[in-house]
Amino acid sequence: MISYRPFYETLYQRDMTEYALIFKYGIPANTLHRMKHGEAITTRTLDALCSILQCRVEDVLEYVPPEDI
Repeated sequence: MISYRPFYETLYQRDMTEYALIFKYGIPANTLHRMKHGEAITTRTLDALCSILQCRVEDVLEYVPPEDI
């Protein structure tokens, strides 16, 4: 299972809000909603988030094996 827990930690560390991602950088609110619910996002979105936050992919998502849930 993919977890976006690192994304929220990175967002906090960068002193960035979801509001700024939506209104300043154009990330669709639906994308953030999908991430909150553990749903899939595109690699294009992942690339955009990494670019905006100046971070690596592992700072946005992580793989959590099913037995660890």
